[in-house]
Amino acid sequence: MPAFTAHRLSSDNTLFPDRLEIDTVNVTYYKGNVFGYQSSIIVRSNIASVSIGAGIFFADVIIETIGGKRIVASGFKKADSKKIIHLLT
Repeated sequence: MPAFTAHRLSSDNTLFPDRLEIDTVNVTYYKGNVFGYQSSIIVRSNIASVSIGAGIFFADVIIETIGGKRIVASGFKKADSKKIIHLLT
């Protein structure tokens, strides 16, 4: 199961970086907090679109579901964001 962790130098990820875990059935998104983390699980068959919002150094991965849920995981290296797109499409 590939897992991707956002870079700590990116905005909003200094203490608690975003994390995406991708397996054959689900995509799990973790957003760290002071006390634990929040997680969202998306079934891969419910993913409507995956896109990248790229900056100079880092990129955001935007996952939208058929039901209209939107997850924005920010601060990934551009190479990692391209791997994520390749795995999910």
